[in-house]
Amino acid sequence: MKRILLRLSAGLGLLILGLVVVLAVNTLRYTPEALNPRTEVFDLGADIEQAAADLSRAVQYQTVSTDMSHPDFEAFLRFLQDTYPAVHETMSRELLARKTPLYKWQGSDPDLAPILLAAHYDVVPIAPGSEDRWAHAPFSGTIADDFVWGRGTLDDKGAAIALLTAAEHMINQGFTPKRTVYFSFGGDEEVGGLGAMAVTLNLNEQAVELDWMLDEGSFVLDKIIPGLEQPVASINLSEKGYVTLELIAKAEGGHSSMPPRVTAVGRIARAVERLQANPVPGGLNGISEEFFDALGRHFPLGQRVVFANRWLFNPVLENLLAGSPSTDAMLRTTTAPTMLTGSSKANVLAAEATAAINFRIHPRDSIEDIVEHVRSTIDDDKVEIRYDSAASNPASPVSSSEAEGYDQIKTSILDAFGPLATVPGLTIAATDARHYGKAAKDAYRINPFKITGSDLPRIHGTNERLSIENLERGINFYGALLQKQ
Repeated sequence: MKRILLRLSAGLGLLILGLVVVLAVNTLRYTPEALNPRTEVFDLGADIEQAAADLSRAVQYQTVSTDMSHPDFEAFLRFLQDTYPAVHETMSRELLARKTPLYKWQGSDPDLAPILLAAHYDVVPIAPGSEDRWAHAPFSGTIADDFVWGRGTLDDKGAAIALLTAAEHMINQGFTPKRTVYFSFGGDEEVGGLGAMAVTLNLNEQAVELDWMLDEGSFVLDKIIPGLEQPVASINLSEKGYVTLELIAKAEGGHSSMPPRVTAVGRIARAVERLQANPVPGGLNGISEEFFDALGRHFPLGQRVVFANRWLFNPVLENLLAGSPSTDAMLRTTTAPTMLTGSSKANVLAAEATAAINFRIHPRDSIEDIVEHVRSTIDDDKVEIRYDSAASNPASPVSSSEAEGYDQIKTSILDAFGPLATVPGLTIAATDARHYGKAAKDAYRINPFKITGSDLPRIHGTNERLSIENLERGINFYGALLQKQ
């Protein structure tokens, strides 16, 4: 018996040793791609002080998307013409729906497929009552503490000014791209993007097929991803879709002193509880796998062991990622109950109760998939399910991270920022790229600015600002990108 136990112990030891060796070898092989060391970042040579002054002036135009009749929309477009004369003398320009200008910079080689670079200049309103919490008035465009302050600096006038500054400088230096480059500046991105739709229709009618396009949708993330010290440029390949399902339960109503065992409100509450307890299935596959596989290579050794050996740790890894709202949103279609209605008085039984459930759709799922998931999860034929197809969008197609356009965006980020992590990602909100992408083989999403966790609440929030250093990086990024065309 003692010999048998010794043999079992030795065999178990060998198995453990073999497992350790496999884990170690996989981890050592699981490394990011080598980057060419850069002793200095690319500098286009544009006038950064003037660019900051231009962004300051751009912010002062109150182009709030909820009031497109405001004269500042047309005034802003005149400001662009006055501020960037070389752009307007060199490029053709059409003004399309929702005050969205489309510029065409004719390339020297007609055999090269064109590209489109986009931003938007409409902004969200200031939350009522929050004005006194701004360090500087939200439409003042104040330049202070090495920042330009005001609504639209991060989202998205900063990108528009950076792009136009780069183009103006390059034209004045005698540059002409080989391929044709389009610029589009959406006038209503924050309220649906009819302007971007008009641009896509215009290109389609002219039989223009873009090789790729670039819009907002992510940033260079600095210490935002927990456990990762390395800044990460997430170049997003797709964006989630959107659908809101309305759940409706009807009953006879009446006085609350004689309720049935299950009221209309109770039926809706049970349906909502079942949906929250049973989220849409997700996991590390498709674009989610591509994102986390690229990201995991940049983590410290302890975490990298887990990412490198998913054959063993995958269930643990998925559970860990699902535990945070930000990473869970990358794994699956999210379920968000947002609105409930019942009766108008506490002592009256509702004749009809409703719930609105908002879903942000992962590219692996369709709207029909979500409706079926809700139907089967609720498992109650007395709950009706409705949705407005006109207000719903499927997820965008997933673009290629192997294409030339992706590589040019990635190398231009490295040119402007120096060595950092670059990963293909997924935009969990909505942008105009979902419309522009219908005229392009590939659609990519990133703003060329580095942000930290403190910047996230400023987007659509209070004290929005863009550092002058970031503005310079953005100008250099667009300059590097345009030089590759």
